[in-house]
Amino acid sequence: MDLNIGGRTYLVTGGSSGVGAATVALLLEEGANVVTCARDVERLRAVVGALPGAERVYAAACDVRDTAAVDALVEAGAERFGGLDGVVNNAGKSRMVPRARAGLDDWRDELDLKFASVLNTVEAALPLLRRSPVPAIVNINAVLARQPEPRLVTTGAARAGLLNLTKSMSIEFAPEGIRVNTVALGLVDTGQWRRRYEESGGTATFAEWEAEIAADRGIGLGRFGHAEEVAAMIVTLLSPRSSYVTGAVLDVCGGVARYM
Repeated sequence: MDLNIGGRTYLVTGGSSGVGAATVALLLEEGANVVTCARDVERLRAVVGALPGAERVYAAACDVRDTAAVDALVEAGAERFGGLDGVVNNAGKSRMVPRARAGLDDWRDELDLKFASVLNTVEAALPLLRRSPVPAIVNINAVLARQPEPRLVTTGAARAGLLNLTKSMSIEFAPEGIRVNTVALGLVDTGQWRRRYEESGGTATFAEWEAEIAADRGIGLGRFGHAEEVAAMIVTLLSPRSSYVTGAVLDVCGGVARYM
């Protein structure tokens, strides 16, 4: 199926690894232009520079918690490609800390990264999205937003707030034709999990370790997801083919979600 995104321009935050990098790669494969950012710009440029279609990428350093930096990123990307048709808010990793060990700074940091960063990016992108014939926003979230995990309490709380914010945005922007949706992740095989495996110091292979965690967490498919599997859903929601989908939450979690 032609997703109808060739020649359009999309902003993907957190594009240097994992789901963000996979989304950038798939957008390029579909013929789109991409504006992307990360705090480590050298790593980002090395990753995107190796992709087919890298000449259609504008990559820059940006801390999405910094309003001025986000404004500058959006302005530069729009100047390079002539506009903006969609935004993927993907920045941020999980903070593994139980409530009893979480200090006030942990809560503030999570809200800044998972919540305020989305406000910054959407606010900067809105004038451009309003000029697009097919505007779309996809906020990357997690099943934690609806299914709390005691080991990830600060992240879960921030994710729940983002879920509510996303729904509110979908209602507010619908009259302007701007679609806003959520992709909610379960456990995805990214650099975070590879590092945790290496730090575990066990003798099991990654596949064995992964299967054990999947069983412990109740993942129906018995494995972690892959970044490319998530990217496929993100790009589908960005596509005009999803023109009647807004305010939706798409779980990409291998069956770990237990809520209705």
